[in-house]
Amino acid sequence: MFISSAFAQTAPAAAGGDMQSSLMSMLPLVLMFVVLYFVMIRPQMKKQKEHRAMIEALAKGDEVATVGGMLGKVTKLGEGYLTLEVASGVEVQIQRSAVVLVLPKGSIK
Repeated sequence: MFISSAFAQTAPAAAGGDMQSSLMSMLPLVLMFVVLYFVMIRPQMKKQKEHRAMIEALAKGDEVATVGGMLGKVTKLGEGYLTLEVASGVEVQIQRSAVVLVLPKGSIK
């Protein structure tokens, strides 16, 4: 009997502040998403954009490093692949996305 009367007394007060309470409970979730966007998602998207621009700017004669650590000079360019000369007379065909870094000219001897 005491419990039902307690619910009856607090029910009208909770109904009025229900909307504000739900908004306040969602605020930390929204703030966490905003922080994650600026700390993780946005820098990753910027890095991907820079990598894509570097891949598209590759030209014949560029010296590059691959994901596997192989160094070579670009000899042929294709749509999705390129050919690297890793030693004199030794050419390897790799995907364009495997290129990690464009080295300064004269780095590979």
